[in-house]
Amino acid sequence: MRAYRLIAGMWLRSTMTYRASFALTAFGNFAMTALDFVAILLMFSRIDALGGYALPEIAFLYGLSGVSFGLADLAIGSMDRLGRRVRDGTLDTLLVRPAPVLAQVAADRFAPRRLGRVLQGGLVLGWALTAVDVAWTPAKLALLPLMLVSGAGIFAAVFVAAAAFQFVSQDASEVANAFTYGGTTLLQYPPTVFARELVRGVTFVVPLAFVNWLPASHVLGRPYPLDLPGWTAFTPPLVAVACGAAAGLAWRAGLRSYRSTGS
Repeated sequence: MRAYRLIAGMWLRSTMTYRASFALTAFGNFAMTALDFVAILLMFSRIDALGGYALPEIAFLYGLSGVSFGLADLAIGSMDRLGRRVRDGTLDTLLVRPAPVLAQVAADRFAPRRLGRVLQGGLVLGWALTAVDVAWTPAKLALLPLMLVSGAGIFAAVFVAAAAFQFVSQDASEVANAFTYGGTTLLQYPPTVFARELVRGVTFVVPLAFVNWLPASHVLGRPYPLDLPGWTAFTPPLVAVACGAAAGLAWRAGLRSYRSTGS
Protein backbone atom coordinates (compact mmCIF):
# COMPACT_ATOMS: atom_id res chain seq x y z
CA MET A 1 0.00 0.00 0.00
CA ARG A 2 2.89 2.38 0.69
CA ALA A 3 4.31 1.78 -2.80
CA TYR A 4 0.86 2.32 -4.31
CA ARG A 5 0.38 5.60 -2.42
CA LEU A 6 3.78 6.91 -3.49
CA ILE A 7 3.26 6.11 -7.17
CA ALA A 8 -0.34 7.31 -7.25
CA GLY A 9 0.67 10.47 -5.42
CA MET A 10 3.34 11.15 -8.04
CA TRP A 11 0.77 10.91 -10.85
CA LEU A 12 -1.71 12.99 -8.85
CA ARG A 13 0.81 15.80 -8.42
CA SER A 14 1.62 15.59 -12.12
CA THR A 15 -2.08 15.88 -13.01
CA MET A 16 -2.69 18.81 -10.65
CA THR A 17 0.07 20.76 -12.37
CA TYR A 18 -2.42 21.35 -15.18
CA ARG A 19 -5.64 21.89 -13.26
CA ALA A 20 -7.67 23.24 -16.16
CA SER A 21 -6.82 20.12 -18.16
CA PHE A 22 -7.82 17.96 -15.20
CA ALA A 23 -11.15 19.76 -14.82
CA LEU A 24 -11.95 19.38 -18.52
CA THR A 25 -11.06 15.68 -18.67
CA ALA A 26 -12.98 14.97 -15.45
CA PHE A 27 -16.02 16.76 -16.87
CA GLY A 28 -15.63 14.81 -20.11
CA ASN A 29 -15.56 11.56 -18.13
CA PHE A 30 -18.68 12.69 -16.25
CA ALA A 31 -20.50 13.61 -19.45
CA MET A 32 -19.60 10.41 -21.29
CA THR A 33 -20.86 8.18 -18.49
CA ALA A 34 -23.98 10.34 -18.10
CA LEU A 35 -25.00 9.38 -21.63
CA ASP A 36 -25.73 5.85 -20.38
CA PHE A 37 -28.36 7.21 -18.02
CA VAL A 38 -29.70 9.54 -20.69
CA ALA A 39 -30.36 6.43 -22.80
CA ILE A 40 -32.34 4.96 -19.90
CA LEU A 41 -34.34 8.19 -19.56
CA LEU A 42 -35.13 8.08 -23.27
CA MET A 43 -36.43 4.52 -22.90
CA PHE A 44 -38.67 5.56 -20.02
CA SER A 45 -40.09 8.38 -22.09
CA ARG A 46 -41.85 5.58 -24.02
CA ILE A 47 -42.39 2.95 -21.32
CA ASP A 48 -43.51 2.89 -17.68
CA ALA A 49 -41.43 -0.09 -16.53
CA LEU A 50 -38.50 -2.19 -17.72
CA GLY A 51 -38.60 -5.82 -16.70
CA GLY A 52 -41.11 -4.86 -14.03
CA TYR A 53 -38.84 -2.16 -12.56
CA ALA A 54 -39.81 1.52 -12.46
CA LEU A 55 -37.38 4.32 -13.31
CA PRO A 56 -36.31 5.06 -9.67
CA GLU A 57 -35.54 1.37 -9.17
CA ILE A 58 -33.47 1.25 -12.38
CA ALA A 59 -31.68 4.41 -11.23
CA PHE A 60 -30.95 2.68 -7.91
CA LEU A 61 -29.31 -0.24 -9.73
CA TYR A 62 -27.50 2.16 -12.06
CA GLY A 63 -26.11 4.27 -9.21
CA LEU A 64 -24.88 1.28 -7.22
CA SER A 65 -23.16 -0.19 -10.26
CA GLY A 66 -21.70 3.15 -11.37
CA VAL A 67 -20.23 4.12 -8.00
CA SER A 68 -18.85 0.63 -7.25
CA PHE A 69 -17.22 0.31 -10.65
CA GLY A 70 -16.04 3.92 -10.58
CA LEU A 71 -14.19 3.39 -7.29
CA ALA A 72 -12.48 0.25 -8.62
CA ASP A 73 -11.66 1.93 -11.93
CA LEU A 74 -10.19 4.93 -10.11
CA ALA A 75 -8.05 2.75 -7.85
CA ILE A 76 -6.73 0.12 -10.28
CA GLY A 77 -8.19 0.87 -13.70
CA SER A 78 -4.66 0.98 -15.11
CA MET A 79 -4.43 -2.80 -14.82
CA ASP A 80 -5.77 -3.14 -18.37
CA ARG A 81 -2.45 -1.75 -19.67
CA LEU A 82 -0.58 -4.85 -18.52
CA GLY A 83 -0.98 -6.65 -21.85
CA ARG A 84 0.86 -3.83 -23.61
CA ARG A 85 3.71 -4.02 -21.09
CA VAL A 86 3.97 -7.77 -21.56
CA ARG A 87 4.13 -7.41 -25.34
CA ASP A 88 6.76 -4.67 -25.46
CA GLY A 89 8.83 -5.94 -22.54
CA THR A 90 8.49 -2.83 -20.36
CA LEU A 91 7.17 -5.02 -17.55
CA ASP A 92 10.81 -6.01 -17.00
CA THR A 93 11.54 -2.54 -15.60
CA LEU A 94 8.90 -3.07 -12.92
CA LEU A 95 10.36 -6.42 -11.90
CA VAL A 96 13.73 -4.95 -10.96
CA ARG A 97 12.31 -2.18 -8.78
CA PRO A 98 12.09 -2.70 -5.00
CA ALA A 99 8.29 -2.54 -4.96
CA PRO A 100 5.49 -5.07 -5.57
CA VAL A 101 4.66 -5.37 -9.25
CA LEU A 102 0.92 -5.35 -8.55
CA ALA A 103 1.17 -2.00 -6.77
CA GLN A 104 3.24 -0.53 -9.59
CA VAL A 105 0.85 -1.68 -12.33
CA ALA A 106 -2.26 -0.64 -10.39
CA ALA A 107 -0.95 2.87 -9.64
CA ASP A 108 0.65 3.43 -13.04
CA ARG A 109 -0.81 6.57 -14.68
CA PHE A 110 -3.24 7.05 -11.81
CA ALA A 111 -6.03 9.12 -13.35
CA PRO A 112 -8.10 11.29 -10.96
CA ARG A 113 -10.27 12.29 -13.94
CA ARG A 114 -12.09 8.99 -13.30
CA LEU A 115 -13.73 10.70 -10.34
CA GLY A 116 -16.19 11.99 -12.93
CA ARG A 117 -17.69 8.49 -13.20
CA VAL A 118 -17.98 8.18 -9.42
CA LEU A 119 -19.63 11.59 -9.14
CA GLN A 120 -22.09 10.87 -11.93
CA GLY A 121 -23.08 7.52 -10.43
CA GLY A 122 -23.36 9.11 -7.00
CA LEU A 123 -25.72 11.81 -8.26
CA VAL A 124 -28.00 9.22 -9.88
CA LEU A 125 -27.91 7.09 -6.73
CA GLY A 126 -28.74 10.12 -4.58
CA TRP A 127 -31.77 10.93 -6.73
CA ALA A 128 -32.87 7.28 -6.70
CA LEU A 129 -32.77 7.16 -2.88
CA THR A 130 -35.15 10.11 -2.71
CA ALA A 131 -37.49 8.76 -5.39
CA VAL A 132 -37.65 5.02 -4.77
CA ASP A 133 -40.56 3.65 -2.74
CA VAL A 134 -38.80 1.70 0.03
CA ALA A 135 -39.71 1.07 3.66
CA TRP A 136 -36.28 1.70 5.14
CA THR A 137 -35.08 -0.45 8.02
CA PRO A 138 -31.72 -0.52 9.84
CA ALA A 139 -30.73 -3.61 7.84
CA LYS A 140 -31.50 -1.94 4.52
CA LEU A 141 -29.64 1.22 5.51
CA ALA A 142 -26.62 -0.85 6.53
CA LEU A 143 -26.66 -2.57 3.15
CA LEU A 144 -26.04 0.68 1.23
CA PRO A 145 -22.39 1.30 2.20
CA LEU A 146 -21.85 -2.46 2.29
CA MET A 147 -22.94 -2.75 -1.35
CA LEU A 148 -20.67 0.08 -2.51
CA VAL A 149 -17.54 -1.15 -0.74
CA SER A 150 -18.11 -4.81 -1.58
CA GLY A 151 -19.02 -3.98 -5.17
CA ALA A 152 -15.82 -2.00 -5.59
CA GLY A 153 -13.89 -4.96 -4.16
CA ILE A 154 -15.53 -7.41 -6.57
CA PHE A 155 -14.81 -5.20 -9.57
CA ALA A 156 -11.21 -4.70 -8.37
CA ALA A 157 -10.78 -8.48 -8.20
CA VAL A 158 -12.10 -8.79 -11.76
CA PHE A 159 -9.57 -6.15 -12.89
CA VAL A 160 -6.70 -8.09 -11.30
CA ALA A 161 -7.86 -11.49 -12.59
CA ALA A 162 -8.27 -10.07 -16.11
CA ALA A 163 -4.77 -8.58 -15.92
CA ALA A 164 -3.38 -11.94 -14.82
CA PHE A 165 -4.96 -13.54 -17.87
CA GLN A 166 -2.99 -11.16 -20.07
CA PHE A 167 0.25 -12.82 -18.95
CA VAL A 168 -0.93 -15.77 -21.02
CA SER A 169 -2.87 -14.11 -23.83
CA GLN A 170 -0.73 -10.92 -24.06
CA ASP A 171 -3.45 -9.19 -26.10
CA ALA A 172 -6.79 -9.61 -24.35
CA SER A 173 -7.65 -6.15 -23.08
CA GLU A 174 -10.99 -6.25 -24.89
CA VAL A 175 -11.79 -9.60 -23.28
CA ALA A 176 -11.08 -8.02 -19.91
CA ASN A 177 -13.25 -5.01 -20.77
CA ALA A 178 -16.17 -7.36 -21.46
CA PHE A 179 -16.17 -8.28 -17.76
CA THR A 180 -15.30 -4.84 -16.31
CA TYR A 181 -16.91 -2.13 -18.43
CA GLY A 182 -19.37 -4.63 -19.87
CA GLY A 183 -20.18 -5.91 -16.40
CA THR A 184 -21.10 -2.50 -15.02
CA THR A 185 -23.34 -1.84 -18.03
CA LEU A 186 -25.05 -5.19 -17.49
CA LEU A 187 -25.74 -4.41 -13.84
CA GLN A 188 -27.41 -1.11 -14.70
CA TYR A 189 -30.47 -3.09 -15.81
CA PRO A 190 -32.61 -5.50 -13.76
CA PRO A 191 -31.94 -9.25 -13.94
CA THR A 192 -35.49 -9.82 -15.18
CA VAL A 193 -34.59 -8.57 -18.69
CA PHE A 194 -31.82 -11.14 -19.20
CA ALA A 195 -31.86 -14.84 -19.99
CA ARG A 196 -31.69 -17.17 -17.01
CA GLU A 197 -28.41 -18.66 -18.25
CA LEU A 198 -26.75 -15.21 -18.25
CA VAL A 199 -28.03 -14.44 -14.76
CA ARG A 200 -26.69 -17.81 -13.60
CA GLY A 201 -23.29 -17.02 -15.13
CA VAL A 202 -22.92 -13.63 -13.41
CA THR A 203 -24.01 -15.19 -10.12
CA PHE A 204 -21.97 -18.39 -9.91
CA VAL A 205 -19.13 -17.95 -12.45
CA VAL A 206 -18.21 -14.25 -12.38
CA PRO A 207 -20.22 -13.15 -9.32
CA LEU A 208 -21.09 -9.64 -10.45
CA ALA A 209 -24.68 -10.16 -9.30
CA PHE A 210 -23.46 -9.61 -5.73
CA VAL A 211 -22.50 -6.03 -6.61
CA ASN A 212 -26.13 -4.87 -6.73
CA TRP A 213 -28.69 -7.37 -8.03
CA LEU A 214 -28.91 -9.54 -4.91
CA PRO A 215 -28.59 -6.91 -2.15
CA ALA A 216 -30.76 -4.46 -4.11
CA SER A 217 -33.47 -7.13 -4.34
CA HIS A 218 -33.66 -7.10 -0.54
CA VAL A 219 -33.77 -3.30 -0.39
CA LEU A 220 -36.41 -2.97 -3.11
CA GLY A 221 -38.46 -5.94 -1.93
CA ARG A 222 -38.06 -7.69 -5.28
CA PRO A 223 -37.82 -11.46 -5.94
CA TYR A 224 -34.26 -12.70 -5.73
CA PRO A 225 -32.57 -13.76 -8.99
CA LEU A 226 -32.66 -17.54 -9.45
CA ASP A 227 -34.87 -17.84 -6.34
CA LEU A 228 -31.84 -17.64 -4.07
CA PRO A 229 -32.40 -17.54 -0.29
CA GLY A 230 -32.81 -14.18 1.40
CA TRP A 231 -29.56 -14.32 3.36
CA THR A 232 -27.53 -14.11 0.13
CA ALA A 233 -28.28 -10.36 0.05
CA PHE A 234 -25.87 -9.94 2.98
CA THR A 235 -23.00 -11.99 1.51
CA PRO A 236 -21.32 -9.43 -0.82
CA PRO A 237 -18.43 -8.83 1.65
CA LEU A 238 -17.69 -12.56 1.75
CA VAL A 239 -17.92 -12.77 -2.03
CA ALA A 240 -15.56 -9.78 -2.37
CA VAL A 241 -13.00 -11.44 -0.08
CA ALA A 242 -13.27 -14.73 -1.96
CA CYS A 243 -12.91 -12.96 -5.32
CA GLY A 244 -9.90 -11.04 -4.03
CA ALA A 245 -8.23 -14.25 -2.84
CA ALA A 246 -8.87 -15.97 -6.18
CA ALA A 247 -7.60 -12.93 -8.11
CA GLY A 248 -4.47 -12.87 -5.94
CA LEU A 249 -3.73 -16.51 -6.72
CA ALA A 250 -4.29 -15.87 -10.44
CA TRP A 251 -1.96 -12.87 -10.32
CA ARG A 252 0.84 -14.82 -8.63
CA ALA A 253 0.46 -17.67 -11.10
CA GLY A 254 0.54 -15.26 -14.04
CA LEU A 255 3.57 -13.39 -12.72
CA ARG A 256 5.47 -16.65 -12.20
CA SER A 257 4.73 -17.66 -15.79
CA TYR A 258 6.15 -14.43 -17.25
CA ARG A 259 9.26 -15.03 -19.37
CA SER A 260 9.83 -11.56 -20.89
CA THR A 261 9.80 -11.00 -24.67
CA GLY A 262 12.88 -13.04 -25.56
CA SER A 263 15.54 -11.83 -27.98
